[in-house]
Amino acid sequence: MTSISTAAPVVPGRLEQFSTRIAFFVTGFSMSAWAPLVPYAKSRLGLDDAGLGLLLLCLGIGSIVSMPLAGAMTVRYGCRRLIVITGAIACVCLPLLATLSSVPLMVATLFVYGASMGALGCVTNIQAIIVERASGKTMMSGFHGLFSCGGILGAAGVSALLSVGVWPWLAMAFVALFIALALYKAAPHLLPYGSEPGGPAFAIPRGVVLFIGLMCFTVFLTEGAMLDWSAVFLSAQRGVEPSYAGFGYAVFALFMAIGRLCGDPIVRRLGVHKIILFGGLCAAAGMTVATLIPVWQAALCGYALVGIGCSNIVPVFYSAVGRQKTMPENVAVPAITTLGYIGILMGPAGIGFVAHLSSLGAAFMIIALMLLGVAVSGRFLRV
Repeated sequence: MTSISTAAPVVPGRLEQFSTRIAFFVTGFSMSAWAPLVPYAKSRLGLDDAGLGLLLLCLGIGSIVSMPLAGAMTVRYGCRRLIVITGAIACVCLPLLATLSSVPLMVATLFVYGASMGALGCVTNIQAIIVERASGKTMMSGFHGLFSCGGILGAAGVSALLSVGVWPWLAMAFVALFIALALYKAAPHLLPYGSEPGGPAFAIPRGVVLFIGLMCFTVFLTEGAMLDWSAVFLSAQRGVEPSYAGFGYAVFALFMAIGRLCGDPIVRRLGVHKIILFGGLCAAAGMTVATLIPVWQAALCGYALVGIGCSNIVPVFYSAVGRQKTMPENVAVPAITTLGYIGILMGPAGIGFVAHLSSLGAAFMIIALMLLGVAVSGRFLRV
C-alpha cells in the first residue's frame, strides 16, 4: 500500500507527547463509558442473559475486524486522521446506544462502535511507539496509565450521572461533547503520518511478534477475568454482598493505573526483562493469595497485587514491538492487539467452562500458572 506521506514532516516532541496522552485518555474514557449503559440496554431491548451475551459479542467482533485495517490505513492516512475519525464515530454511536430500542439497529451500532474502539486503540499505540522512539525515553507505561485513568473516570462519571437521575441519552451527549473537545485539543499535534509502509494489511504474527502476542493474550485474559469474575468470586466464595462485590475490580483497576502512572522511571531503572519477571511473579502471587486465603480482605489485597503486577507488562511489550524487525509495526501492533483482545473475549468464557467442570478457584489458579509463564518469558525476549 502506498503512503500519502512517506517522510515525517516533523520530529515528535513535547506537544506530540501531550496529544498522545490525550488520545490514550480518550480511548479509555470512550471504551468505559458504554459499561454503565449495559443494564439499561438489556432492559430496554427485553433481552435475557444469553441474548445480552450475543449482543455484546458484536462489539468484540467489530473491534477484531477493524484492528488489522487500522494498521494499514494508518500508513496511508496518518495517525491524526484515523484518531479523529474513529473518535468522531464513537461520539455518534454512544448516544444511539443509550436510546435505540431495535435489536437489529443495536447490533449494527455496537458493531460500528466496537470497530471504532478497536481502530482507535491500535492507532494510538502506533502513535505512541513513534513518539516514544523519537524521544529516546521510556514513555509507554505513562501513556497506558492515561488509558487506565480514562477508563476509571469514564465508568465512574457516567455511573454518577445516571445515579442522580440524568437520562442515559443526555449522559452520553455529555460524554460525546467531552470526547469531541479533547480530540479538538489534541488534533493539531497528533502525527499526520503513520508507520513506514511495508507488509500486507493482514498477516499472521510470527517470530517475536507471535511470542509477544501470546504473552499479551495472557495478561489481557487476566484483565478479563478480573472484570467479569472477580465480583462473582467475592460474592459466591467470600460472602461479600453483591452490591459491594464490584470493589474487587475497582481495586485491581486502581492499582493498575497507579502502577502505570509510576511505571516509566521504574522500567528505565529495572529494564524490560526484570519488569516482565517481577510483574508476572507479583500478578501470579496476587491471584494465588486472592484464591487460596479464605477471607475477603486477602482477596482485595490479591487483586491489588494482580493490578500492580500486570500494569507495566503490556506497555513494555508494545515498546518491544516498536524495536523488533520481524514484521512492520503497522502490521505487528494490530496483530498483538488482536491476540490480546481475543484473550479478553475468550478468557471469561473459558473461566466459566473450567468453573463448571471444577471450580472458580481452580480456574483462577490456572491463570496464576499462566502468569508464571509470562514471568519466565522475559528472559527469552530479545528486542
